[in-house]
Amino acid sequence: MRILYIIRVLLCAALLLNTFVGFAFETDQYNLPPKPLADIGDEVSQYTEGNIREAVSKLNEEIEFRQKCFDKSIEKNRKKKCSSVEKERVKLEYLRSEEAVAKAVFSKLGAGIPPFTSSEGWMNSHQFTGQPARYKTNYGESIFALNPFNYLTISPTVNLYGNEFGTDKIAHLFQQGFTYYQKYNRGLAAEMTADKASEKAIRWGQMTERTFYGTLISGVYSNADLCANFAGMKFYQGLTKKIKLGEITRSAILILKNGFWEFNENVNLKQILLKPLISNHFNEALNPSKFVSNFGFRSFVRRSVKKRSCQQWLNSNLNLTKADLENLTKNFKNWYGEDYGFSESENFITIANTCFD
Repeated sequence: MRILYIIRVLLCAALLLNTFVGFAFETDQYNLPPKPLADIGDEVSQYTEGNIREAVSKLNEEIEFRQKCFDKSIEKNRKKKCSSVEKERVKLEYLRSEEAVAKAVFSKLGAGIPPFTSSEGWMNSHQFTGQPARYKTNYGESIFALNPFNYLTISPTVNLYGNEFGTDKIAHLFQQGFTYYQKYNRGLAAEMTADKASEKAIRWGQMTERTFYGTLISGVYSNADLCANFAGMKFYQGLTKKIKLGEITRSAILILKNGFWEFNENVNLKQILLKPLISNHFNEALNPSKFVSNFGFRSFVRRSVKKRSCQQWLNSNLNLTKADLENLTKNFKNWYGEDYGFSESENFITIANTCFD
């Protein structure tokens, strides 16, 4: 318990010292926005594309510089900044690798002191064209009212392509998704099969939900977080490779042409960059989390949902049935038919088992 206390104190200090707005660890989709949220999917996709373009531009500048190191007519002062021919070849080979692209994009979207990222900070502070763009329930009505630490770090709900979830999922997508990508690649390098390499990444994600990204800190083990992590791995893989999403095969976003990286002209970025990766798997009221029972936390969440959220859901979804919701939860156990590490529980708090009881 002393270790848990120290960790919480350090995280609170990080929040107070941080100059960005609204970083978060948990989220609450049980409480619905009083007004429909504007769909900001296209704007978030444009932001993502813009950061990828900046990352690629920087990579290409470095490639151009390294290429000139082989030019015998280059001025002496410039030549002094070059390494040996062999070292320059190694640098060029790396700059033209899939790993270099993924790392460059990560530095724009996912870098930061975990779990803080510039992309989530942007999500929480950007003035979106459509309004209202974000919703955060007040403290007294939150499912985290029993745990003030969680409420201080709760992320607002947003709507991307008709799917509502917390802005923390964007951080999971771009930050933890990159770690999944790295662990997957290391698995392949160790001669694991693709399935085993994927399992290696998923196991790491499950460990983080049991510890410093979930249960140990907030008392919440989030299946939705795990899905966002997995979708993030696909995002980084899809930068330079074809990826399969169910029955759909999505072309690579970037291609290497004449030694430089450029966007694939045969893809519609607006439709394929982020949209296929976003789903209600990220919604924690639909894809349920596991809450610890310590200090009555789980019981409090269930009572809170029953007291404040159920009528909202029933009023907003007049044709919604218990069977519909139960089927949704069953469908969220896989993502495009792939295992992302969903963990079962007999104590899930769902709209189906709470509001139709």
